[in-house]
Amino acid sequence: MTTTTTAVKEPVRANSSRAADGSGRRPGRIRRIGLPYLLLLPALLLELLVHLIPMVIGVVMSFKELTQFYIRDWTTAPWAGFGNYRMSVDFDAPVGKALLHSFFVTVGFTLLSVGLCWLIGTAAAVFMQDTFRGRGLLRALFLVPYALPVYAAVITWVFMFQHDNGLVNHVLHDQLHLTDKPSFWLIGDNSFYALLTVSVWKGWPFAFLIVMAGLQNIPRELYEAAALDGAGMWQQIRRITLPSLRPVNQVLILVLFLWTFNDFNTPYVLFGRSAPEAADLVSVHIYQASFVTWNFGTGSAMSVLLLLFLLVVTGGYLVFTSRGRRTADV
Repeated sequence: MTTTTTAVKEPVRANSSRAADGSGRRPGRIRRIGLPYLLLLPALLLELLVHLIPMVIGVVMSFKELTQFYIRDWTTAPWAGFGNYRMSVDFDAPVGKALLHSFFVTVGFTLLSVGLCWLIGTAAAVFMQDTFRGRGLLRALFLVPYALPVYAAVITWVFMFQHDNGLVNHVLHDQLHLTDKPSFWLIGDNSFYALLTVSVWKGWPFAFLIVMAGLQNIPRELYEAAALDGAGMWQQIRRITLPSLRPVNQVLILVLFLWTFNDFNTPYVLFGRSAPEAADLVSVHIYQASFVTWNFGTGSAMSVLLLLFLLVVTGGYLVFTSRGRRTADV
């Protein structure tokens, strides 16, 4: 009887020691850890095909004298080395001078667009924090420009900016009498303001949505305590709202900057294949250098330079904001 009991207990002790060792559960643990990466594998492969491989091909093309004569088989184009890059940054030559002008136009346009989008979006989000009748409907209306497809929205603005029968000239000239004569909005210097108007109209609802979400995390008790201490609305915004929204604004401004600086759809739909000189953004300029003049090597070199510039700006911005966050924490 004693022998039988001992024989039964030995396997149990062996199994318990193996369980304590953890070796019996290791295959299942490996499967659980590897399953998320296995599920991410199709998305990673698609990302490789859609983004990384064309990016590598574009870098290779920037070192070749790729014109329309080699478009059938671009790999046979002669090797140019850094010739396309030297041509792009030679600001005394026509190609480099035009690229530099386009760069300055893009920087000014981006700063104005991002600043106005953030300002209007933040003001609207702060205003919508108070409860009033029809707030839900007004929120939905604010998000309409962001929800509309880009082409449908911009084409609508094209009709509104028409010289003879556009809504903008009808309001400014015929009704308000703010101009002496109807203005040309899609050509000349006014094209910059037309592009800026469409960009801000299309982009501020995104800032409104992000800031409104960030405001939900600010406790209402802070505003109530500040009001009891005699703080007004502007003091509450300066001392409570803006400091609390600093992490949200850091990400928001970076995203708006990258989207606006790389925006191609808005100027292309608004002006067509050749944008006016006052609204010649870098994205459209690269398109013209590649698909209008058929110099794909130079266009690829400009694209690589644009990528490097955005990487440097993004890295510097992240370093600057991280230092500011550490200083604020200390």
